[in-house]
Amino acid sequence: MPSEHGTIGEHVTIPQESDDRQAPPATVVIFGASGDLTRRKLIPAIESLARHNRLTERFAVVGVARTPMDDDQFIHAVLGDRGLSGMPQLAGAVRYISGGYDDPETYKRLATVLDELDHQRGTAGNRIFYLSTPAEAFPLVINGLAGAGLHQSREDSFARLVIEKPYGHDEASAKQLDATVHAAFDESQVFRIDHYLGKDTVQNVLALRFANAIFQPIWDRTWVDHVQITVAETLGVGTRGSFYEHAGAMRDIVQNHVLQVLALALMEPPASFSAEAVRNEKVKLLQAIRLPSGRAIDDIAVRGQYTRGGSRSELMAGYREEPGVDPLSRTETYAALRLDVDNWRWAGVPFYVRTGKRLPSRVTEVALQFQRPPHLPIPNRQLTELQPDALILRIQPDEGIALRFGAKVPGHSFRVRSASMDFSYDKTFREESPEAYERLLLDALIGDTTLFIRSDEVEQCWRIVDPILERWAEDTGPIPTYEAASWGPTEANRLIERSGRAWRNTVA
Repeated sequence: MPSEHGTIGEHVTIPQESDDRQAPPATVVIFGASGDLTRRKLIPAIESLARHNRLTERFAVVGVARTPMDDDQFIHAVLGDRGLSGMPQLAGAVRYISGGYDDPETYKRLATVLDELDHQRGTAGNRIFYLSTPAEAFPLVINGLAGAGLHQSREDSFARLVIEKPYGHDEASAKQLDATVHAAFDESQVFRIDHYLGKDTVQNVLALRFANAIFQPIWDRTWVDHVQITVAETLGVGTRGSFYEHAGAMRDIVQNHVLQVLALALMEPPASFSAEAVRNEKVKLLQAIRLPSGRAIDDIAVRGQYTRGGSRSELMAGYREEPGVDPLSRTETYAALRLDVDNWRWAGVPFYVRTGKRLPSRVTEVALQFQRPPHLPIPNRQLTELQPDALILRIQPDEGIALRFGAKVPGHSFRVRSASMDFSYDKTFREESPEAYERLLLDALIGDTTLFIRSDEVEQCWRIVDPILERWAEDTGPIPTYEAASWGPTEANRLIERSGRAWRNTVA
């Protein structure tokens, strides 16, 4: 009997692409090099780029942090016992500088080391300064680089600044950080990183929309009933309780990841795939999102905090029981919003976004649910388990695309139920997908800003979430709660059910 689920493109052999993207001679300077991000993400990304011949031999890495270490100790700290065996071309090209971020001597030593590497390794004066420090150190590092004259791009070389999130705590602090950044660096030198944009499956949203004629006519208010964007995590805050107390779900996920994915999914087609053309359209979309205000926020925004839950064999702690969390904390671990986009394409279409920790399934997806047929000649008793048509873009973990539609069930009677056609990245493409940081680091080295966030994008994202955060800060009532391993507070269900719709709650 044929399956109700078709699979698209299974075990297809794809010819290798011709890709000459190779980094120029350069030195990557990592501030905060003794931290977890360097060991888990940045150094492995450099290793992979070296393994795939994306780096020339005229390349070097310099770690800068407060922790006292020498070069060999740094190499062991980030690479373990294997050392540079996976990157023999970097033998003698990995250096470490210990010093305070507010100490001018740190930057003098850095300038000396960079000059040595230019002479010894031929790195040509090209520098990437990667800020992987806590956010409060960003201004110190930027001012230190400027004070040592390391911020200037010359005609025959470049100096670029890569900044990790969080980029500000609200719109005012983001503007203040921008003023510090722009006092030293031109906007063209600044690469604000959101690792979500480095994922192939996020970029595939652009491919799906703009490389296929069949989707363009239905990508608007005429055909789309509503859109849901979900970023769900099964884990709690773990050891990040102290950080999360100052962030919360809205700042940690919605302000950057969720709004970036939403902008890519909803923006108008750019005139070209140049970095500025793509980023211009993202900004236009963000500008069109209706600003929430006053008590109306209570109708379109819901927060929640997980409590103890799970099963008898696997009981999970509540948020207030996590290390580093205030026992009386009012920080949200869940946020759900209804957003409206006031432009010609999307007027009247609600966009429901949600994110949360300790949910039943780890999933990131964009789901477009389409309008129901204007007239169904088939009797309701024959429509068993028929759901509205939908296009689901799965970003993680089961990367791919599913198209849900109605189909006749095999048999003598005429019964219709939902079926789907699935495209799976793993089954279709045999090429290894680069890790997000690998792609973004190579883009920064090449100077491609397409997948990085421009200054006005940051401002627009804060403009959207700030009124909600301010309203929640003013609210002295109890914060809604939800049991760990559930799909969030009941208030979130009421948010979407007011319009006769329901969340897509799928468990992997």
